Amino acid sequence: MSTQNNLFMQIGKKQLFKKGDYIFRQGDIDSNIYFIKSGLLKAYYLTGDGKEFVKSFLDVGELIGSIRSASKNIPCYFNVVCLEDTEVASVSFDELLNQSKADIENALVLIDSLIELSAKKEKREYEFLCLSAQERYDVLQTERPELLKRISLNDTAKYLGITAIALSRIRKRMG
Repeated sequence: MSTQNNLFMQIGKKQLFKKGDYIFRQGDIDSNIYFIKSGLLKAYYLTGDGKEFVKSFLDVGELIGSIRSASKNIPCYFNVVCLEDTEVASVSFDELLNQSKADIENALVLIDSLIELSAKKEKREYEFLCLSAQERYDVLQTERPELLKRISLNDTAKYLGITAIALSRIRKRMG
């Protein structure tokens, strides 16, 4: 069991969500960080005209939360919805800070988690800005093939930043 997992299991509040439930919505103020114990989540942005852009898919062992909202008490920029029945351990951002101030091991866990999140964001930005849709699909297929079995083609296309029709063409070319 990872140190991160231990910290969230020790101080986190167990919460159960059904498929289709929201952990939080764009515009909500949410002070928690969530450790995923089971299930699958989708984080996405929704434009004013209803267009959806998938930010990420989050699986067991990953963290999600709006750092912006949790640290500044302001609205979240994105939504998090359950794609499967999900169990999380939630901890308020303030409690995580207090734990990190009280114990160097917990501080290191928080630092490692933030570094991991930053690296993940940097990779996602690089892929989106520098790779073609075909290359982004290839990366997803290579790095997370099991995920493609658990998410819809429509969500896959929204994650890649293309239409479902364009995704179908990519998949057809691949054979």
